[in-house]
Amino acid sequence: MSSAWALADRVILGLSAHGQGFYNLERCGEAVINLPSSDMHAAVESIAATTGRNPVPSSKVTMGYQFVANKFAMASWSQSPSELVQPSRILECPLQLEAKVLAIHACTTDAAGLADECRIVEMQVLKVHAHENMVLSNTNHIDTSCWSPLLYVFRHYFGHAQKLGSNFRAEV
Repeated sequence: MSSAWALADRVILGLSAHGQGFYNLERCGEAVINLPSSDMHAAVESIAATTGRNPVPSSKVTMGYQFVANKFAMASWSQSPSELVQPSRILECPLQLEAKVLAIHACTTDAAGLADECRIVEMQVLKVHAHENMVLSNTNHIDTSCWSPLLYVFRHYFGHAQKLGSNFRAEV
């Protein structure tokens, strides 16, 4: 996933139209949006150069991607069943959002001519799973003082404004 933002019960995702992730969204119409904490950056990067698409698309082969059938195992994550959608959750992620696809939009041609390269996917969050230590007592609200999300900014990882590492495709 390249980008995401949320408002109310909607999450907007931006992603490649040629990856297995988009294929799964289009086919299944459901997803779990697992939101890792900043201390998970090494595990996230361990699967960054992998794809569930087999064979690996030629455009990804040239960037060094490899096929991996089980990213959960590769990153040493625990697979947890969802309650309302088919895909599994990553138990180690402090926040896990079960969601369904509402709309998929093709990106229009940009200056680089990447018309069919990306998609904008509108999703509705159906259920939120949060680690207990992140929830304010006697509420269903996240205690943001306990939440250190992993931020991915221009191919670099950050957590609370501290750079943690870089994606394998980052130039600097």
